[in-house]
Amino acid sequence: MPIYFASDFHLGIDAKHSTQERERRVVAWLEHCRQDAEAVYLVGDLFEFWFEWKRVIPKGYVRFLGKLAELVDQGIDVHVFTGNHDMWLFDYLETEIGVKLHRQPIEITLQGKNFLIGHGDGLGPGDHGYKRLKKLFAFKPAQWLLARFHPNFTMWIAYFWSGFSRSSQPAEAEFLGAEKEWLAVYSEKKLAQNPSLDYCIFGHRHLPIDHTLSNGRSRYLNLGEWLHYYTYVRLEDGECTLLTWK
Repeated sequence: MPIYFASDFHLGIDAKHSTQERERRVVAWLEHCRQDAEAVYLVGDLFEFWFEWKRVIPKGYVRFLGKLAELVDQGIDVHVFTGNHDMWLFDYLETEIGVKLHRQPIEITLQGKNFLIGHGDGLGPGDHGYKRLKKLFAFKPAQWLLARFHPNFTMWIAYFWSGFSRSSQPAEAEFLGAEKEWLAVYSEKKLAQNPSLDYCIFGHRHLPIDHTLSNGRSRYLNLGEWLHYYTYVRLEDGECTLLTWK
């Protein structure tokens, strides 16, 4: 039975299509997966921003969350990884829906192949400013303090910051080469530590990538995003294929 991977839906902001239209496309893809999937891996940044207060979650995403519940109720394993935009996923999706939540990259064997799977933020060389910021965001007292603010104010700040960050970063729409792509560099490092790795699957980069690593066998796959590309990976009979949802 196939296994599906996708990431970076960024539900909550408009892009090529409105967030509502993109949510419907994500739900249609999940319904497609539901027909034959053994498991679905959603590898981070499912939302543009997410924070769970004690009795409050962000407004919206009803169709998306309902479809995840439908997959889980059918017996399909749904794995959700936290990304840099939704690192404040705590226990809501686990307790209410039954997904399996991952906060760090994992190594796992699927269909006889060895995988390294993670969102990709903060991995590889450089980006020291973000790595320090991520430690702050993961700091429990900082999370407690953020939860003291009214949700309306917190969401406004988050979307303002997100929009500023997104507009200040150039959109690199082409593969920069094995030495400049830091997730490719990170994949090579992990391959050196574990030569049995067959696939390194990440999101975060926002560019669909299928790159063969230096051993000529293993591959680094980036899942792209659903702001413009609508790409995902299908694993069947031990072979990963990078596809576009039409």
